[in-house]
Amino acid sequence: MRIISGNCRGRKLVNLQGHAIRPTADRTREAVFSILGQKVRKAKVLDLFAGTGALGIEALSRWACHATFIDLACDIIHQNLELCRFKEKSTVISCDIVKDCIPEILNGQQFDLVFIDPPYKKGYIEHTLQKESFTDLLAKDCIIIAEQSCTENLQLELSTLDIYRQKKYSKTIVSFINKI
Repeated sequence: MRIISGNCRGRKLVNLQGHAIRPTADRTREAVFSILGQKVRKAKVLDLFAGTGALGIEALSRWACHATFIDLACDIIHQNLELCRFKEKSTVISCDIVKDCIPEILNGQQFDLVFIDPPYKKGYIEHTLQKESFTDLLAKDCIIIAEQSCTENLQLELSTLDIYRQKKYSKTIVSFINKI
């Protein structure tokens, strides 16, 4: 697993082989960031279910101004941020995204890009997006990028969110969601 582009291009990230972490494949990450293009530059990024931190770190490498990483286990995220020298442009929060109220933890912050890459087949994307207070985290033109198994069907309950694009990559579907 490596950084695809930007000022850390080619840098290999630490990954825990054989554990419950399923990082986004390099090809999928490259395609997602190609679609996002210049929207990453100067963006404030939220990486939920961050795992290794690869999505948020890729954004920082492409000149996002700040990334906030949230996961239950954060040691590997800290290692990768140190490796890429992005500690000063990041915040790492250890909490259970499913149980805790993320908007309260983030204390009124708003984000331009939100990555949601939870364990597959658990319904965590819907659970996260269904909370009405979640939309308070979204800046005006925010884009949410949600990754799930291609066997799952993402259903949005809130009328304030819209799936405007979906792409299939092997066994993964990436949904691009915006705030209406």
